[in-house]
Amino acid sequence: MNLDFKRLFARSAGGDPDLVVPPGPPSPRSAKKRRLMFVTLAGILALVGAVAAAYYFAMRPVTLRIAVGPANSDDVRVVQTLSQAFIQARSQIRLRPMQTDGAVASAKALADGKADLAIIRGDLEVPKNAQAVATLRKNVAVLWVPPAANVKGKKAAPKITKIVQLSGHRIGVVGRTQANVDLLKVILQQYGVDPNKVEIVQFPANEASEAIRNQRADAYLAAGPVNSKITADAITASTREGGVPTFLAIDAAGAIAQNHPVYEASEVPAGSFGGSPARPEEEVKTISFSHHVVARKGLPESTVATFTRQLFAIRQTLKTDFPLAAQIETPDTDKDAVLPAHPGAAAYVDGEEKTFLDRYSDFIWWGLMMLSAMGSVGAWFAGYLRKDERGNNSTLRERLLDMIAAARRSDSTEELDQMQMEADDILRDTLRCFEHGAIEEGSLTAFNIALDQFHNAVADRKAVLMSMPQTLQRAGAQFRAAGTL
Repeated sequence: MNLDFKRLFARSAGGDPDLVVPPGPPSPRSAKKRRLMFVTLAGILALVGAVAAAYYFAMRPVTLRIAVGPANSDDVRVVQTLSQAFIQARSQIRLRPMQTDGAVASAKALADGKADLAIIRGDLEVPKNAQAVATLRKNVAVLWVPPAANVKGKKAAPKITKIVQLSGHRIGVVGRTQANVDLLKVILQQYGVDPNKVEIVQFPANEASEAIRNQRADAYLAAGPVNSKITADAITASTREGGVPTFLAIDAAGAIAQNHPVYEASEVPAGSFGGSPARPEEEVKTISFSHHVVARKGLPESTVATFTRQLFAIRQTLKTDFPLAAQIETPDTDKDAVLPAHPGAAAYVDGEEKTFLDRYSDFIWWGLMMLSAMGSVGAWFAGYLRKDERGNNSTLRERLLDMIAAARRSDSTEELDQMQMEADDILRDTLRCFEHGAIEEGSLTAFNIALDQFHNAVADRKAVLMSMPQTLQRAGAQFRAAGTL
């Protein structure tokens, strides 16, 4: 039922529809109600703002520092390419390369907490806080002997065809890293060759070809991907007119892998390093090790899972323009893996990556429960504040009903006018209660009926009094006054 407030005011004003009783100043209860409403609204806005802020911080791009080196290496080029690809794809994870002197320095940066990710060699000491995210590439050890040089008047040295024959010879190692020297020592020890009985000489990668052409060593070792340009150039420099290098097979690769789990038995396919005849002419057994992308153990699982997903998605698009990206592989997620996989990477590989709702459903549920509880508490508190207002209005409504009977017995128009003024005050209070929500429309309807009855009683009684002589009105008033004494 739609109620006309103006009509209620007009009736209360004595029946003149143009006369409207203006509302009085707000009561203390009204001010308290408004404060409660503003506090409730502020609480809701604060909660919505907190949820929006949480969503923003959860979904904004995260920048991870990745340690990689040395300068101008294939690893640096791969990381730089991935970093640019992530930016162009507007990915959630971004990379900030930190260039180091090599895999050892990169591992130290991760161990010291200066980097979030790092590119490390699997055959070096792995930081305790490192967990695998991906295998960047597999590297093979290539051990070869250049063809003997033909020197007139000088007897050719015995040809080296097996690793056990390296004792007493000079062996050149391509690259300045100590890890390649350690790799050579592992191979020699497996074949019973004392590393102290060979002379090991290291050449920088950019000087290796020149050193090999100048016959600075009797045999050479290089470690890198099968398609490594550095290894291929070094082997090409070993080729002389009328002869090709002899590749030394590491037949004990399986035993080495068993004794040193960081290595794996592998093969160098025939023709991997080109040339005619093919170099090597047939498959050669060897050992391999991996370069890994590792993450700090404390890095959030969701962050690492997102990075892993982006890494393998981008890898597919980079294969054509950047072949090295094709060598990126998923990590070993077995519990007994030499380098344990990060839980985030394992979740992606095993198809158990959590969605946004999976990760935050508990927070969302508790947030909704808290919002519901706040609403219930607010409603109870508002109802508690309106309790006195409702009780007061109920008393006034009862007073209005009593005034109907009093109006029908009244013998004075002045008394009726006084009751009319009191009804105006009751009406004003009732309308304020309705606006504040203390009473509902049904209560206002009941009040409207009572007010109509009061107006009718006043109008009827005034009509009766107006028809009676003034002497009778005074006599009746005096009689009632005397009866009350």
